[in-house]
Amino acid sequence: MKTQICIFFVVLSQFACAGKNSPPVAPQAVETAPETHNQKPANSSEKNPSKTKNNQYEAVLISKGTFLMGCTTEQSAICHDSNQPSHQVTIGNDFYMMKSEVTQGLYETVMGENPSHFKNCGADCPVEFLRWFMAVEFANALSTQEGLEPCYQIGEYRQNEKGNETATVAWSKGPACTGWRLPTEAEWEYAARGGENHKYSGSNDPSEVAWHDEEYDNGSTHPVCTKKVNGYGLCDMTGNVQEWCWDWYQEDFYASSPQADPTGPTSGDMRILRGGSWNKGIGGHELNFRAANAPTGRSVFGGFRLLRTAQ
Repeated sequence: MKTQICIFFVVLSQFACAGKNSPPVAPQAVETAPETHNQKPANSSEKNPSKTKNNQYEAVLISKGTFLMGCTTEQSAICHDSNQPSHQVTIGNDFYMMKSEVTQGLYETVMGENPSHFKNCGADCPVEFLRWFMAVEFANALSTQEGLEPCYQIGEYRQNEKGNETATVAWSKGPACTGWRLPTEAEWEYAARGGENHKYSGSNDPSEVAWHDEEYDNGSTHPVCTKKVNGYGLCDMTGNVQEWCWDWYQEDFYASSPQADPTGPTSGDMRILRGGSWNKGIGGHELNFRAANAPTGRSVFGGFRLLRTAQ
């Protein structure tokens, strides 16, 4: 079946999604170790996991492992063409992932501004309405503030043919970098599955774990972590805002994806977003659902969370 491409023109944003098709095999549960920034991880040499001066976030230590990515049996008939074939992926490093999406309060503390459309939602709500470039800039800034190595090398900004500011961004050390960074698409799905076999992140009932199906005119983001967490202790992976990942989007990438620590195609026009949002129907909240946007695009549906490789 040929993939159907969906484009949503909402608040300067273009979201791509893929058409539906069939399922294969169930994911493999992986042993993990939830930790907060006030705890020393048993399998890490770090003396003290990072935290901000204002203690504005928590992170969870997730152990490396292997899982089945893409269209698996719990998604059944609602799988999408771009999510096939299901394929085994190995995450080769333990990593800390933020328990929640980056909040408006944390973003403003680090960057000195708040780009969010839903400012009235408050400091504990996810930051949104930001470009992919703003997420990588934040990652570098947080790393610098905490004495960690910045993972991204960001070139000079220039205007593209559409008049939007763009830049070349390199991630030269890849997962070996121990500063804060965006998850790869594979790392995001590994964490979202939580070592469980659910349709959504933490449950088969979307209302337990996600904000969804709200009217655009009357809806909004919500304070983070007010829904059930998944098996790794992460919240809102299924839906509050969609989350930027590092990878470029390529519809058929899964057919040729390497098994070990895939980082996506080497180039493209759009960057991956994963997870559902407060406005999206439950069809966009399944764990295998892939969306994408131009890195220069902004949306009230899009935010991000960060991770960093454990030393």
